[in-house]
Amino acid sequence: MAVVREITFAQALNEALDYEMSKDPKVVVMGEDVGVYGGIYGVTAGLYDKYGPERVRDTPIAESGFIGTAVGAAATGLLRPVVELMFIDFLGVTFDQLYNQAAKMRYMFGGKAKISMVLRTTCGAGFSAAAQHSQSLHALFSHVPGLKVVMPSTPYDAKGLLISSIEDDDPVIFIEHKGLYAIKGEVPEEPYSIPLGEADVKREGKDITIVATAAMVHKSLEVAEKLEKEGVSVEVVDPRTIVPLDVDTIINSIKKTGKLVVVDEGYPRASFASDIAALAASKAFDSLKAPVKIVTPPATPVPFSPALESEWIPSTEKIEKAVREVL
Repeated sequence: MAVVREITFAQALNEALDYEMSKDPKVVVMGEDVGVYGGIYGVTAGLYDKYGPERVRDTPIAESGFIGTAVGAAATGLLRPVVELMFIDFLGVTFDQLYNQAAKMRYMFGGKAKISMVLRTTCGAGFSAAAQHSQSLHALFSHVPGLKVVMPSTPYDAKGLLISSIEDDDPVIFIEHKGLYAIKGEVPEEPYSIPLGEADVKREGKDITIVATAAMVHKSLEVAEKLEKEGVSVEVVDPRTIVPLDVDTIINSIKKTGKLVVVDEGYPRASFASDIAALAASKAFDSLKAPVKIVTPPATPVPFSPALESEWIPSTEKIEKAVREVL
């Protein structure tokens, strides 16, 4: 009988890491403060004591160095690194290692090199961490062929998707929204995997589709619950993985409801939201009964001021307004 309990998003990730490290001695964890400190969000807590400094490595504040090390270690086939980039905002200093090396090696060497590594990182505003520690830059990763991009929204998805990501033979960018670490949800005690490239319909509906990512899934579900009291049936689709993208589930939902709102915390131009809107126009145009709306932050840096930041982040009010306009 499966044991299911309520645990946090952070604990679910920790269980996935612990399981993979216990199963495969090739799996190593590295990054800033992941060892003795247990990670700034507690995701790697206890792993240093259990697996030792050889397999749980605290690194200097030198992202280009330790992420380059992870790429090289994965290329040898001797290790399967899980490396933590503390904030997605710092990806700029690692881009050559990621988009020129990790993403390209398997292709350039005719499949003989496998870059079996996971880059865990955080995204999301709402903590007054200012413009350099608050962005959601997943669209940048999704633009590069060869990288897989995962964005879970629940503890259940976090555990299953991280297990699948670590066992994948391609480089995976695993993005965790800072606002989700403390949320709780039902998670089986035993290990399980969720295939990459399978979206999840978090709530079924017939009047309008919302496609939302990460923390925006929860805000969209709040709006759906509120509108249900008015007789409006909202379907909420969580892609879960940005690359590979489950196009069929998204398009089938749009064809069912005929209306679409996309909610995402990335910047609006050349974004995940605009990508889904374009997908709807190219693959479900005949089914659309109204123009597609996207709900994103404005194209400005994330404000430090709590009042301004609160206005900057997509809110339930803005999502509801967009849904009503499309309806």
